[in-house]
Amino acid sequence: MRSLFMCGAILSLLGVAAGAFGAHGLRPILTEQMMAVFETSVRYHLVHGLAILIAGFSGHLFRHRGFLWAGRSFILGVFVFSGSLYTLSLSGIRTFGILTPFGGLAFLIGWGLLAWGYWSAKELFMPPVPPNK
Repeated sequence: MRSLFMCGAILSLLGVAAGAFGAHGLRPILTEQMMAVFETSVRYHLVHGLAILIAGFSGHLFRHRGFLWAGRSFILGVFVFSGSLYTLSLSGIRTFGILTPFGGLAFLIGWGLLAWGYWSAKELFMPPVPPNK
């Protein structure tokens, strides 16, 4: 689960950096429509960076493989969904938009896997309590 914690934190950091870059560096350059595309990409990037952290914490607490796969699906979604929109907004090449729905599907699968993990996890994992002395 450590890899999910690291990916979630790093992707969230990069999402904040992308948002700041867009707000301060790209607003004068991009058209209003392309700025909206960029902002959509940042929004989904940040939400799913946090979702990766949630999947990691949930996997640590419940010890269920569904959470690991949910986190992986969110990571894939950030790269495909947000990556395609970042590329589209910065390049103007609309064919990158073809990839965006596949990233959205990865997000949906991730949320489904997260729900499955909560539904089917047997119990909360609790580490053994040391005996009182």
